[in-house]
Amino acid sequence: MTVDESHTLRRSWDVCREVPVIKIEQKSTKLVKLLQWITLFIVGLLVFALAIFSKGSFLLLITLSSNTTYTVPADQKPCALLSVSVALIGPSVLLLIKCLWKIIFKDSQKPMRKTVVWVLSVEFLVAFGTAVLTIVAMPFFDIVTNAMILNSVCILSSIFQVVAQCLARQTSRFIVPPIISIVFILSGYMVFIISYLLSREDREMKIMIGLAIVGTIFVSLNWWENYSTLFRNPFLNSISEDIARSRNLVGILSSVVRILVTAAVVGAYVPLSGRDWSSVTSVPDNVRRVIWILVGIQIVSSALCHWFVVVACKMHAIRRSFLLPVYLASLGVVAAFIAPVIIFYQNLSKTNGANYTMTEYCYDITNGMGLNHNASLPERLVSDITHTLCPEDINDRTEIGFLVGSSLCWWLGWVLCTVYIWGLQLQRIERTQDLFVRRMYEGAFLEQSILLNTHFKIRMKKKVHRPDDPVTVFLCATMWHESHDEMMKMIISMFRLDKYRPKNNPNNDVSFESHIYFDDAFKDLKGSKERHINQYAEDLVEVVQQVYRIFSDDCSGIFREHPFQTSQRIIRTPYGGRLEYTLPHGNQLMVHFKDKLLIRNKKRWSQIMYLYYILGWRLNRKYFKKFVEGDDESELMEKIEKEKANTYLLALDGDTDFQPSAVMLLVDRLKRYPDVGAACGRIHPTGAGPMVWYQKFEYAVGHWLQKTAEHVFGCVLCSPGCFSLFRGAALMDDNVMKRYTTKATEAAHYIQYDQGEDRWLCTLLLQQGWRVEYNAASDAYTNAPQDFKEFYNQRRRWGPSTMANTIDLLGSGSLTSKRNRSISQPFILYQIISMAAAILGPATICIMIAGTMVKEQTIWTPSGLFIIAMVLMNLITAGLHPKEFHLVIYGLLYFICIPSGYLLLTIYSMVNMNNVSWGTRETGGPAAPKPPTQTITQRILQAKCCKCPCWDCGKLADQNGQVTETVIMDEKSQDYPDLTSQEHHRNVEFHLFQKIEQNWVTHLQNKFHDFHLNEECLATEEEDFWRELQQVYLEPLAEYKEKEKIIANELKELRNKVTFVYFICNAMWLVATFTLQLIGSSVTIKIPKYDLNLNPTGQFLYIDPIGLMFLIGFTSLLLIQFIGMFYHRIYTLIHFVAFLSMKSSTSTIPSDDDMQIPDTLETELNNCMYLDKSLTIQNPAIIQRHKSETLV
Repeated sequence: MTVDESHTLRRSWDVCREVPVIKIEQKSTKLVKLLQWITLFIVGLLVFALAIFSKGSFLLLITLSSNTTYTVPADQKPCALLSVSVALIGPSVLLLIKCLWKIIFKDSQKPMRKTVVWVLSVEFLVAFGTAVLTIVAMPFFDIVTNAMILNSVCILSSIFQVVAQCLARQTSRFIVPPIISIVFILSGYMVFIISYLLSREDREMKIMIGLAIVGTIFVSLNWWENYSTLFRNPFLNSISEDIARSRNLVGILSSVVRILVTAAVVGAYVPLSGRDWSSVTSVPDNVRRVIWILVGIQIVSSALCHWFVVVACKMHAIRRSFLLPVYLASLGVVAAFIAPVIIFYQNLSKTNGANYTMTEYCYDITNGMGLNHNASLPERLVSDITHTLCPEDINDRTEIGFLVGSSLCWWLGWVLCTVYIWGLQLQRIERTQDLFVRRMYEGAFLEQSILLNTHFKIRMKKKVHRPDDPVTVFLCATMWHESHDEMMKMIISMFRLDKYRPKNNPNNDVSFESHIYFDDAFKDLKGSKERHINQYAEDLVEVVQQVYRIFSDDCSGIFREHPFQTSQRIIRTPYGGRLEYTLPHGNQLMVHFKDKLLIRNKKRWSQIMYLYYILGWRLNRKYFKKFVEGDDESELMEKIEKEKANTYLLALDGDTDFQPSAVMLLVDRLKRYPDVGAACGRIHPTGAGPMVWYQKFEYAVGHWLQKTAEHVFGCVLCSPGCFSLFRGAALMDDNVMKRYTTKATEAAHYIQYDQGEDRWLCTLLLQQGWRVEYNAASDAYTNAPQDFKEFYNQRRRWGPSTMANTIDLLGSGSLTSKRNRSISQPFILYQIISMAAAILGPATICIMIAGTMVKEQTIWTPSGLFIIAMVLMNLITAGLHPKEFHLVIYGLLYFICIPSGYLLLTIYSMVNMNNVSWGTRETGGPAAPKPPTQTITQRILQAKCCKCPCWDCGKLADQNGQVTETVIMDEKSQDYPDLTSQEHHRNVEFHLFQKIEQNWVTHLQNKFHDFHLNEECLATEEEDFWRELQQVYLEPLAEYKEKEKIIANELKELRNKVTFVYFICNAMWLVATFTLQLIGSSVTIKIPKYDLNLNPTGQFLYIDPIGLMFLIGFTSLLLIQFIGMFYHRIYTLIHFVAFLSMKSSTSTIPSDDDMQIPDTLETELNNCMYLDKSLTIQNPAIIQRHKSETLV
């Protein structure tokens, strides 16, 4: 056997491996696909049904306003005409309210004068055409013509498409559909004119035909903006850009014009037609009730249909759930009106005999003989529909042919005009303003307006693929005293992401680079010339080697061993040291070992370290070089701004476990919304024991309600540092990254800056105008404190920092609301009430439980009802999160621990506010425990070797004062080691008993000799950068005992002040409540008392008004959070389905479902429950047989 073969073949006796036990998120592919298809089917069905309700109710209102119908008498038609006008202005009123809300609580720019004139002119013509068409002309036509003539409003859109294609010199097949559409629409007009002029030649009908055609042409001006930028006209381009900038004020102008013009037309038409407005009050109650029910159905169904169309587009189901349902809705409305007429005719045929013909039926209906006086309202409506379909002089099928011909021509013309939507390409998350040109939909012709409002793009002969700007994501994890298992989860997540997006794949839309910043990684070691890395850092290197081997062995099989790549580097740096790995699929992993004697220690300073290294050094340096070389400054500024916007940093903790899909869901938010500075996912605490159970439900409720409410109504206030994606441009903005380097010099600084660094960073982003979002579908898992002391210490750190940052944000509320479009004054008020509820919550809950329910011996009190409502709300919320519904089991423990969580924990946090230590992992525990096999082997060898007098079992202390057993071999022992010659031939090497190396580099190279750590030198330029960074921002903090005493006294003083205010507020609240209860009924609210069977007892409850108002306020907060949760769940489902649709349609980039990462690591259990499972690694040969069930 050659030497090379010995390196590629495994040892025949050593093929067994030790692989980690990991926890992964279980997902059933079939279940997810089924959920996707069911969701898309429901959305499509709702679009179809709501479109039919919208169009059907509007056509019924027009039918009721016709002179030939009987449900509404002729002298009472103004009531029906008024209802039609209300349906017309319904969308305008909704848009007006929305724009007014945004102008009052947001900022808005004023449009130019020419924009105002243009908008007023176009909106006047559109509103006038709509009112004339629907109020004046359509009541004279039959219901089928009314349903189909609305399709002709696409006439100008078809013409604009032809012109745009010609200007773009695209005389290809794409210009054919709009040309044919024009032909069909004009043919429909001609057939329509001929059909009505043959049946009625009176002057009034000619006028109505002319008004109808002119009205449709005026209405078709509504979508001019969809084609304005394609005409290459500077005037239209400037108008469109100005409208986009001042969308809110333009929306108010257009809404007001629509309302006023519609009111003017209906107000003038009633007296001109010989009717009197006073007849509106004389309409029978049952008829008036039917009319306004139809108006309500029309307005609500139109709004819902428009919203579900947007949902379908965002789910990438344009064809299945948008186009087909909308196209079929127009035909479905006609069928829905004709079907009852046929059924009604068949019923009369049974009564009048088999010879009863359709001509006789129409004659009876038009002369009022086919309906008795006791007929119900549905029967009267069917009679009215029949009356519009049956002219008095019908003798043959000619009219039916003309009717079908015109209707079919208009419908085909509309379909061909909007056929471009079939090939519309969407992003994974598409903004509504990028989907549709106008905010407003048209209630009278809902289907037509939605389709014609969809963005039109010139289609080229050859598809030109314009990739998005490349996005680079830097994974930045901070570590300190993580255990072996915690490190394993993080490293596996990074390697998993490496396989999901290989570096050399040309189709990658996102590239990844991983960094780990290891705090306090060095220790002094007796007998060594320089400091060595400690046991935690060595364990990290060992974990990386172990995971690297497993991922590299994914395709190596049993016999061959995949060799390590030779590009792994070990580098001495001014801050300590660095390991650089090239992962199996080409991405980079850098491990930065920090020496606290060389660079500033703790998590915030590690974050500043990677912020300035990645964003300051790596991103900016190349552009500064080009500027020095003479490149154009404006071009360089444009490029650097674009790269900053497309550079993301994923902040991680050392024990975070996540899937690639979780990262991509966060990337989607930042890619699609440029004002989003940070996005966080759903954090799941892991571990075992009652303390973790409590936190599981606490985290769930916090994410379900609080974070979703913040996301929907404003901004998320805290993006947790364990799993959050930040935009480089946001971090590099003024007053963010620079201010984040501020060293704490006051007591309040220690609380706000260092106790909750992630919340402070988000506060800086919000104050600078950036939005922070929450994505519930992006799951990450992190270890939670498992014992009482560690949990209380963690919350002792979180509580005061949360309050400090919230007060800071509220203090600058007016300025922040001006800068940040997502933070409004109502949201600031919501946060103030939430803060007050948090402060007074403990006392209030104690009063509720002890003071009312126990005293009154009943749960049917406001306090009892509040608790019942809170429990039901949590159950409903959990039901809307089926993946996490099992967490309600821990809810019982959570409610039992309310006195501890709301009262004792708050008191503990307040009275220990002066303690600014980290609180968790302070001692580190046993130095990152190794796998059991290694520990047992080491102890056996120590026990064996310590019998030899040449070896000395000593003890060394690391930098934390923790004693670590170390076996030191004397130099003389190298001459006669206690090993047999047979063992020498087996090449068994015990590196544990070798002499201590003189430096940490040699130590790592010898310990991990098969990993090829090649020592290299740091580039001079980068070395200078690190030294300057250390000198300016990261120089180790000197210890001054006098200053530390001053800070300690200031912290105690701050603690005393805050504690005093907190207890005074609660004490005053308790005193006020009990005082009002003692005064008696003179100042209380009397409420009847009921027993458990809801029977009145004749007694009364006396509730003090202050307590009731607080209870109402707290209930209002929960209702707001519940509404926000429900809204957020819908959009989370939309994003998730869109993500699945994009994965299924993309073959060049592997999706999560197709990845085999690696089979020896993770295996999908055939389980439909979304639960965390601890999986052991099985034989690859066995897993191969179940490859189809594997999912990562």
